Amino acid sequence: MSARNGAHGGIVNVAILGCGRIAHHMAETLRMMGQDERYSKLVRAYAVATRADRERAETFGRQYGFDKAYGSYEELLADPEVDLVYIATPHALHAEHAIACMMAGKNVLVEKSFTANERQARRVLDVSRQTRLLCTEAIWTRYMPSRRIILDTLSSGVIGTPHQAYANLSYPTTHKARMVDPAMAGGALLDVGVYPINFMLMAFPEADPVRTVSSCSLTDRGVDEQFSATFWLDNGVMAVVDSSMVSTGSRTGVIQGDRGYLIVENINNPERIDVFGADHRRIDSIAVPKQLTGYEYQVVSAAKAVLHGDVECEEMPHEETLRVMRIMDALRAQWGEVYPFERTADGS
Repeated sequence: MSARNGAHGGIVNVAILGCGRIAHHMAETLRMMGQDERYSKLVRAYAVATRADRERAETFGRQYGFDKAYGSYEELLADPEVDLVYIATPHALHAEHAIACMMAGKNVLVEKSFTANERQARRVLDVSRQTRLLCTEAIWTRYMPSRRIILDTLSSGVIGTPHQAYANLSYPTTHKARMVDPAMAGGALLDVGVYPINFMLMAFPEADPVRTVSSCSLTDRGVDEQFSATFWLDNGVMAVVDSSMVSTGSRTGVIQGDRGYLIVENINNPERIDVFGADHRRIDSIAVPKQLTGYEYQVVSAAKAVLHGDVECEEMPHEETLRVMRIMDALRAQWGEVYPFERTADGS
């Protein structure tokens, strides 16, 4: 019986597929949630699996207090007590792993970027609808309270009518093999560039790009090293986003109106929102609520969706995931960036 039918006393058993860096971050979040009365009756750190290394899985499981550790993904998916699987594998494998999980009857929370391209995303979401299982993207900023703070600030009119926006996220990450590997959908765009794009779309949720001009530098292996893109939205806003995997960026998000502007400190994990008037004097400085790691919000949303029998989370509905993937596909098309697996017969 699955958690959506009330098994485990209403507690959702969460499993992690993969033991890389991002998996450790999620595991620590689950460990902390298990010790926090706000969350301990909602989710449990239940199982972890590696592709083919049981000892590594067992070490990982002991570190974070998981009940089970498996040396293969197939073993984890055969466990009937698993309710929700967090997919923490590389982008290029997300579609394969998400579909395998859902075909095994498991709900999924898929780390961003959701897939390598829109075609893959549509295949995954088709399976979600067919199986009536939850499938949602783990883009943590979508689930954070800071999102509502930004939207409320904009709707208050304090900065007037927005006309321009800017967002940056850059980290030097070329030392990671997957980041420079075309076969793993490497590059800045899918790893860090997805955050400035989501910042733009979250700030103006009803607006769509009608024109885009972008440029990027490609590595000698053909993945995007850094890029800048200007979007003209159908609400009249011009938004500039940029990202790099070879430099350290400001991580800043700025929205400018005719009466003032706001600055978000760290769009990857907002720390503070400062509001300024037309005279450049700070009007307000809004702190975000204290959090465990920031990942707890997406876990809570996914767990509640599992219990309610929903196939998507309202913070990141399927159509929004597809919109993000479509924008990133269009950028790569402008740059002539094609992953090797996209040259196959089905183009995915």
